[in-house]
This record gives sequence, structure tokens and C-alpha cells, in this order.
Amino acid sequence: MKRYYPHLLVTLQFGTIFAMILYAATDFSFSLPGLLLLLAGVATGLWAIAHHPKDNFNIRPELKEACCLVTHGLYRYIRHPMYTSVMLMQMGIVLFRPTSEAWAMWAFLVLVLYLKAHREEKLWMVYDAAYAAYRKRTRYFIPYIL
Repeated sequence: MKRYYPHLLVTLQFGTIFAMILYAATDFSFSLPGLLLLLAGVATGLWAIAHHPKDNFNIRPELKEACCLVTHGLYRYIRHPMYTSVMLMQMGIVLFRPTSEAWAMWAFLVLVLYLKAHREEKLWMVYDAAYAAYRKRTRYFIPYIL
């Protein structure tokens, strides 16, 4: 199971994202706050990618061979800005059809992203001694808060 866990998490992440988009599309109503959150998520993701060295990015919660710790740009404040990006985009999607079912799917997605982040952190703690200090001065997903 341990070998398949990263793949399971990615499958759950993208399956949930797909389900949320389909769900919102079945009874879509425009929401300016939803659009703004969606765009904020896109901007957050682009900002994070812009500060990532080529071939250092990995969608699976595994470390690539010869990866390097990124601590500048948005990574100066949060350790998982790509997950923050996904949370913001999907929260925007929820606001296009804000039902208890949509919020439940979003909460499940947040749980999956947390599990991915937690796994990555455990790997980084073993891989790079500098990660412990980086972890102390940054937050998971929201600068200065969480």
C-alpha cells in the first residue's frame, strides 16, 4: 500500500476536482467572489511555478532525484503554495454552486491536499537538514496563519 499511496492521493485529488467542476456545471450561477477566488488561485499557482527550478516540480507527493528546496517567492511564506492555489481555485468553483455537497467535496479535497503535504514534509525532513529550519519559519498553506 505504501508504494501506491502517492498515486492514490493524486487520483483522489484530481477525481475530486473533476467531480466538483461537473457538479458546479450542472446548475451553474455566476459568482463574482467565486471568479475572484478562481483567478487568485490561478495567480498563486503561476507565482509558485515561476519560482520553481525546471524539473523540480512533482505532482506526486514524492521527491524527485536531485530536487532542491525552494525558499524564495511565495515559498518564503508558505511551504505548499500549489496546494493553496488548488484550494483557492476550487473554493471559487464551490461559490458557483454553494451547496452543502459542494462544500463537503471541497473539505475532502483539502484533506487530500493536507495528506499530500504531510507526506512531502516527512520526506523533506529526511532528505534535507535545512528543511526543519524552513518549516519553523513558514506555514503550510496560509501565510502567518496555517
